[in-house]
Amino acid sequence: MEHRHRHRHRHRPSVGLTAMRKRSGERGGTRIEWLEHDILCIIFSFLDVFDLVRCTAVCKSWNAVIKKSELLQVLYFKLRRDSGESSSSGQRKSFELGLQEVAMNYHSLCLQRGRLDIHQWKAHSVGVDQCRMKMGLLLTGVGDKVMRLWSLDSYKCEEEHYVPDTAPLVDFDFDESKIVGLLGTRVGIWRRNGKRSIFPSREGTFSKGLCLRYIDPEAVIGCEDGTARVFDMYSRTCSRIIKMHSGPVTCLALSDDQLIVSGSSLGSISISSLSSDQQVATLRSTDSAGVRTLCFNPSSHLVFAGTTVGYAYCWDVRTMKSLWGRRISSNVVYSLNHLQSDNSTLVVGGIDGVLRVLNQNTGKVLSRCVIDDERPISSSRNMHSFVEKKKGIRLSDEAELDQIPRACRPPITCLAVGMKKVVTAHNSKYIRMWKFNM
Repeated sequence: MEHRHRHRHRHRPSVGLTAMRKRSGERGGTRIEWLEHDILCIIFSFLDVFDLVRCTAVCKSWNAVIKKSELLQVLYFKLRRDSGESSSSGQRKSFELGLQEVAMNYHSLCLQRGRLDIHQWKAHSVGVDQCRMKMGLLLTGVGDKVMRLWSLDSYKCEEEHYVPDTAPLVDFDFDESKIVGLLGTRVGIWRRNGKRSIFPSREGTFSKGLCLRYIDPEAVIGCEDGTARVFDMYSRTCSRIIKMHSGPVTCLALSDDQLIVSGSSLGSISISSLSSDQQVATLRSTDSAGVRTLCFNPSSHLVFAGTTVGYAYCWDVRTMKSLWGRRISSNVVYSLNHLQSDNSTLVVGGIDGVLRVLNQNTGKVLSRCVIDDERPISSSRNMHSFVEKKKGIRLSDEAELDQIPRACRPPITCLAVGMKKVVTAHNSKYIRMWKFNM
């Protein structure tokens, strides 16, 4: 009796599988979804932290199994067992930092080698060339009289903020409560609740602005006369005027420790302090071409810049020394950026329309991506927008750009980097989201 019971129990799963195959129309083979929870746990226990994190992104069921069994936490503590951190608070902090490091490594690997899908949708009625991404939201504009805030999950336009007819919108940024925009010679604030205020123009304190960045409560404007104007966003007054360059200030970055980093059309990068009107240091590129774009990585203290003749540069602000310089394109680099806390990869775009992934520490080009062709492989319309889906391809080292149609590589005027994705603007009606997955 006991033998027959074990025998019957041993064959029950195969009967279930057969029934499932018949219902699904399959005649043989197995499916990964049929593996039981305990079997999956056994399989996952053989993996290291990096591969385990990758498995959480395969499907919802795997994600749930791994998180429910706390395999990530147990494995990470096992790897850190010899580090001497015995307190629970120390372990928790190490675990969180370790997971962040693993997530950044996974993000970087996806950018370098992951499968690439491109989603595009019509965001404006005319061409726009700026985009900013934060908190799962995307802000687009500059080119028409409206800024639109999009959900990256649903492609729904969540908010519209209109620009007055009196001045063109030049640059903008946003946070959870407001949008701050540069309107020629004035600054505007659009509250997310719908209210708008425009700073009064005062003669002699604000020349033509070319770029804007802000950290509450101060907004910094890069001006045509080579100065950076620091404005208090609450008193609406200019608190400081800092002479940064002898030529126009073309791009800006701000650090949490009160540094202003600015690029010039004359090819130099200047660093100053928000708390004073004195210049701290000047960094120079070797090609003397105009600096078109820059960004600052606070976790590594590195400044990255792109020039009008296709060079990318990197400096360490702790030593004020150049780490590398490399020509990555034959023409203008319009935009470069990286995910916050990522010290590995830098994403670069420019007039040739190629999305490049660089190594932050060496400047080596790790990957070059373009749209597969101008025809969508599929399209879908939800209640919010019409989205076209295309494939992206990675170019080989030997690939000649001149042989690739321009429709596959429209100029990238601006880009924003999120986890495993990059959003690009092209001075067209369309916004594209490049999604990278292993």
